[in-house]
Amino acid sequence: MSRLDSAIRRLQAQRACLDHACAAIADRPGPVFELGLGNGRTYDHLRARLGDPDRWPIYVFERKVAAHPDCIPPDERLYLGDFHDTLPRAAADFRGQVVLAHADMGSGDADANARLAGFVSQALAPALAPGGLVLSDQPLAMPHAETLPLPEGVAEGRYHLYRIA
Repeated sequence: MSRLDSAIRRLQAQRACLDHACAAIADRPGPVFELGLGNGRTYDHLRARLGDPDRWPIYVFERKVAAHPDCIPPDERLYLGDFHDTLPRAAADFRGQVVLAHADMGSGDADANARLAGFVSQALAPALAPGGLVLSDQPLAMPHAETLPLPEGVAEGRYHLYRIA
């Protein structure tokens, strides 16, 4: 498979999983965490799908903002800096409240991805509401979570979906 085909499949899987998760929390207002802003595509997609920012405020975590200007969250909803510093603080601030978390944090380094996924699995857990959903491009070891089936058309291992018990 070409790199272009792989990128297209990854984006299609990401969109299908985000749409599935947004539909699943439609009757559950609460904070949403977006771990990794990148160029802002998934943040923008979440804003469009969830709508009301008072019902589903989206908090974004990014080391350094380099997104399209239309896809940058307001300062009060941006945790700027390394996940190792910002995520534990936010997890304490939002203990048990987050209804959806999306982590798009993979790089080309498999070892670094595994280390970061391990950290995020533990650091994110306290913020999550019972029944909350977690989507990730990397497999996570989420305590007290069940792995959910992926939406139709998403290949196993392409994306990961969890529900907190």
